[in-house]
Amino acid sequence: MNTAKGTITDFTFKSEVLGEDLEILVYLPGNYSPLYKYNILIAQDGKDYFQLGRIGRTADELLDAKEMENTIIIGIPYKNVQDRRRKYHPDGEQNAAYIRFLAHELVPYLDEKYPTYQMGMGRALIGDSLGATVSLLTALQYPNTFGTVILQSPLANEKVMEEVKSFKDTHLLNIYHVIGTGETTVKTTDGKEQDFLTPNRELSQLIKEKGFPYFYDEFEGDHTWTYWQPDLKRALKQML
Repeated sequence: MNTAKGTITDFTFKSEVLGEDLEILVYLPGNYSPLYKYNILIAQDGKDYFQLGRIGRTADELLDAKEMENTIIIGIPYKNVQDRRRKYHPDGEQNAAYIRFLAHELVPYLDEKYPTYQMGMGRALIGDSLGATVSLLTALQYPNTFGTVILQSPLANEKVMEEVKSFKDTHLLNIYHVIGTGETTVKTTDGKEQDFLTPNRELSQLIKEKGFPYFYDEFEGDHTWTYWQPDLKRALKQML
């Protein structure tokens, strides 16, 4: 039996908060119908998740096998490396505005356009590296809007640790977190090398101590799609 293939389309979204137009990718399941309700998964690094991560194909398989609930996947591509850093990095000039865009502009638009559950546990964020970092910071700031976050090898700096430490309503946020044992010398966008593994282990310890609903795993590999792509199946199956 053939797997029902979802469709991937795109549209332009005019963001007042960011003062720019953004390309938005949309995956609708093969059996999509406005009569059903859907979870929403928003992917930072949107084009990477659709092309390198093959997230649409993975969703097709999981939905066909009934191993994942009905989910619409939204991808937000970045324009270039500098644009990505400005929006995703905790110290980026547009980081706060990008987080507001996700919660205050994109979510209301999606809730109006699609038959969504319109509650925190029906919405998830996913990202790799800096995309994971901004996903976590967004969920911590808006836990009633986003109830699930999938982190693939996030940058975990002091600001991230502080946000997790000061977060109170841990029951509202379900976290999935993976990091590679080979992520000890990661080349970052500023041209430097950074140890991702040690801070991620510290972040994991902190999340466990705080009592979040939480899944953590370390894969044998480095900071690339070679390892994030196969991990997606488990992440989607477990969290959605």
